[in-house]
Amino acid sequence: MNALQAEWIKLRSLRSTWYTIGCLMVLGVGITVLSTSKAGEDYWTGSAADRAAWDPTAHSLKTFIVAQLIVGVLGILVMTSEFATGLMQTTLAAAPRRSRLLAAKAVTATAVAAVAGQVLMFASFFIGQALLVGQHVPYAHLGDPGVLKAIVGGGLYLSATALLAVGLGTILRATAGALAVLVGIVFLVPALAGLFPSWMQGVFDFWPTLGAAAIFGTVPDPDFPHPWLNLGGLWIGVTAVLAAAFVVFRRRDV
Repeated sequence: MNALQAEWIKLRSLRSTWYTIGCLMVLGVGITVLSTSKAGEDYWTGSAADRAAWDPTAHSLKTFIVAQLIVGVLGILVMTSEFATGLMQTTLAAAPRRSRLLAAKAVTATAVAAVAGQVLMFASFFIGQALLVGQHVPYAHLGDPGVLKAIVGGGLYLSATALLAVGLGTILRATAGALAVLVGIVFLVPALAGLFPSWMQGVFDFWPTLGAAAIFGTVPDPDFPHPWLNLGGLWIGVTAVLAAAFVVFRRRDV
């Protein structure tokens, strides 16, 4: 408990934390406005199949594409900022039990990302649907089937991304390196998914921005028909990365 309190005080006292959360909200809402302000044109000019697959909830939650990188930066900085400044030695002198220290950092970063991410998901949904109403196209209500699950699932998705970032920051100890790997995971690998052999395709069922991202929709995706299982797979993968981070953090010098 003392470790958690110390990490929370440390995290909230950093200006970078509030700058990052501010960017998350401003850019996140901005992406929502951009993605939904002209969505009506796509609806009215699309085919009958496009209209049948119309998912107003998914349109308003597209902000996750940028939001996952911002919460990733938050998770990375929780570890790498202390490595960069040399303060990790001081932290370990005060809290020599490394597993407890890393667990406290992971819980704190994930909790902050969960709260901020959930606020962003709700804000994006309501703002996006308000813009769709003005374009006279089908829109969603919070009580519609699958809508609340998509919003809550979005918050869990962003929490998993933050936890993954903590693990990467711990393993790599460098902000630039960890961020480069995170960008590769969420953007590069999905873009090249078609180049991978068929026996690896099952991995993409829980990959960020692929199978796990199906949680943001309410219209079933034939490629990923079980979004909550896919999201659960993402959390399992993140847990594996974090387990590796615990091993590395305990065995090597600062």
